[in-house]
Amino acid sequence: MEIARAEMWANWSGSQRSSPSIFHPYSIEMLQGLLRVYPKLRVVGAGHSFSALAKTSDVLVCLDQLKGMCDYDREQCRSTFWAGTRLYDVGEKLATIDQALANQGDIDRQSLAGAIATGTHGTGVELPCLSALVSEFELLTADGNLLCCNSEQNADIFAAGRVACGSLGIMTRIQLQNRPMYRLQEQIRLCSLTDLYASIDKWKHQHRHIEFWAFTHSDNVILKSLDETQEEAQARPDGWLDEDFMLNMCCELNRIWPGLNPWLQRLLNIAIRPSKAVDWSSRIFPSVRNTRFNEMEYQLPVKQGLACFEEVMEILQQQKAPVFFPIEFRYVRGDDIWLSPFYQQDSVSISVHQFYKQDYQVIFDLVEPIFRKYGGRPHWGKLHSLEARQLCELYPKWDEFMQLRKSLDPQDKWLNPYLERLFIPS
Repeated sequence: MEIARAEMWANWSGSQRSSPSIFHPYSIEMLQGLLRVYPKLRVVGAGHSFSALAKTSDVLVCLDQLKGMCDYDREQCRSTFWAGTRLYDVGEKLATIDQALANQGDIDRQSLAGAIATGTHGTGVELPCLSALVSEFELLTADGNLLCCNSEQNADIFAAGRVACGSLGIMTRIQLQNRPMYRLQEQIRLCSLTDLYASIDKWKHQHRHIEFWAFTHSDNVILKSLDETQEEAQARPDGWLDEDFMLNMCCELNRIWPGLNPWLQRLLNIAIRPSKAVDWSSRIFPSVRNTRFNEMEYQLPVKQGLACFEEVMEILQQQKAPVFFPIEFRYVRGDDIWLSPFYQQDSVSISVHQFYKQDYQVIFDLVEPIFRKYGGRPHWGKLHSLEARQLCELYPKWDEFMQLRKSLDPQDKWLNPYLERLFIPS
């Protein structure tokens, strides 16, 4: 087993840094060996969480070597993957057996286990988060045992463990309930806020997926919809400027000269053109996201979504917040996972981003009280200020989860200081 003493570990955005001992095990036996030797461990996948979930000065276990498809069932349309598999590899492997994920977000750099552990999601009123697509998983517990968890075996661990932030143990193998491959038609256009407010409740049922991005200094939003189609593949059109390059450039200009922000945002009305593309779902869902940022995201009851969005936009406009990134608005179906932000609640997801070179705290301090006012639950992988005494009020199964966690990990092997703040009342 290779051991590296890292000078500095950092997550994707650079907001979380530490100097742990990093291990890269390539077998279950090696993982079990680590458990016997070290009293504290955290696990990391792609490091795409903005929060300090993986941050530790002790031992960091990287699952990059535990990747690939383990097994599949054509009849049940299921597949089993090693936990460290990246989402883009999941899509490619599923295509070889005529299977596809039912839904996905627009970033596919995350590890499968990391995406599941934090409740990662896409958009669609009838589509749940990725964790709800898990039909079974294998869990390596603090005592070195391997548990098979599904709706019949270790049912409580299954109900709790699909969104657990790595606090119950290490997911090693994950079985997904998939569907046959399908094509999606992507349509992107500008839409006025007036039209959006008038029609979004209708559009969200007309399209399989719908989301929008709103800018604080523009009367238009970028509206994106995805729908199943039998049409032949049609590549995304080449724009006169690369979207990611343009975003990075505008963020840099806004950082240096904040007064340019309104002008830069209004330029989007010129740069954004209606577009259409068709391809297999695993190729349509992801977008290029090389411009780094930090993010806060809350999940609100659907009925409160637009009202919350309006208040967020209003406060950012009133305070002339130096943010170029748009506000993102999506829909997610509720589920039955104990600590899922969507537990027993169909939700609207609202995300606020800040360029990684700029101070995000001033922006997030403005919007977080609004999210909380509307009963929002924070995304576990993104930035927020809530602690155990506040989080426990948001989840009906909170106490049951904590009792289960303590029974599986009485020595708190999986907790770092950040998770202690989230899970243990001060």
